[in-house]
Amino acid sequence: MTIARSLVLFALAALAEIGGAWLVWQGVREHRGLLWIAAGVIALGAYGFVATFQPDPNFGRILAAYGGIFIAGSLAWGMIADGYRPDRFDIIGALICLAGVGLIMYAPRG
Repeated sequence: MTIARSLVLFALAALAEIGGAWLVWQGVREHRGLLWIAAGVIALGAYGFVATFQPDPNFGRILAAYGGIFIAGSLAWGMIADGYRPDRFDIIGALICLAGVGLIMYAPRG
């Protein structure tokens, strides 16, 4: 259950951080206005709280592993929200990052 909980928290963190950054991007670069920017800032703040609920007590480990989730999630977000099509190197790189997440977060430690 701990791994499942951790994965759900990583997914929620990615949704908040990537979604928040996308909202700010839309507000500034696509001239959608201050409400989009404000919603993005709130979502980015929510990301910071979600990360604190990870069961592992080590800040550095969680944020390092989340980096891999962020990479893969950003590519997925771009595909869904912006029609971006990753090439094989994007996909291979994301898979390597996700393997790193698994190693960092879930490898047995003695």
